[in-house]
Order: sequence, then structure tokens, then C-alpha cells
Amino acid sequence: MKPCEKWDELIEKTVAPLPGTARDYKPEWDAIRYFVGDVMFAMRGENKEGDSLLTVKLPIGDGEILRLRYPDIIPGYYMNKQHWNSIILNSDVPEQVLVDCIKLAHHTVFVKLTKKKQREIEASIPVPGNEQADAPAK
Repeated sequence: MKPCEKWDELIEKTVAPLPGTARDYKPEWDAIRYFVGDVMFAMRGENKEGDSLLTVKLPIGDGEILRLRYPDIIPGYYMNKQHWNSIILNSDVPEQVLVDCIKLAHHTVFVKLTKKKQREIEASIPVPGNEQADAPAK
């Protein structure tokens, strides 16, 4: 997978603070996969033409609207075309749309996790200003 520096940095910066996220590299696909819990919500890779893509799982209606509005958002490459949408990076898709798609994809998958898994993820989120609670007693 060829680097797409501007977009790769934005993707990583957007994903990093999302609760319960993890990433891995799948060599067979030459792709970076992003998960919430154990479920994939996004994947950074390329199509057979060598275009850099970010493929995200979105609610069906939202994906359809985005595809109509932006020609560089297409049905998910090698994915279920109803739920997955590929954003061609280095295109005319605004940065904020990419960021919003990542956050929506995370949320879309998060709400489908079991309530137990959701609680585990939520319990792992640090509470701002509550750093003293985690500090050892003196």
C-alpha cells in the first residue's frame, strides 16, 4: 500500500481518541484495519487501479446520500455494497467529510456491540479531571 501522508495522518489522528479502537495490518490485503471491540469499522487500502481508499461501514441511508453528493465516495471496494463505502483519498472529498465518516463508522459498529462489550469500552474511557482517582495513595 503506497503512503498517502496527508490522509493517513488525518485518519490516524481521528481514530486514535475513539473509545475501544484497535488497528492491525492484514498483509494478504495490504491493508490497515480499524476495529471497535472486535468488529471492523474501517479499512485503509487500495483498489486494483492503485487508488488509495478508506472504506468505512455506514448506515445504509447515509452511505447512499454521500455517494450521490460526492463522486469519489463509491460502494465499498470488495465489501458489502449496502453497508460499506470507499472514499477515494487525494480526491475532492472534504477533510471534514472524511473525519465525520470515520466517527460515524465507529459509532455505527459500537452501537451494534453487545451491551456488555459497550460497558467494558465505556468503563475504559478516562474521565477528564479525574486523574487523582487513578493515582496511588500517598
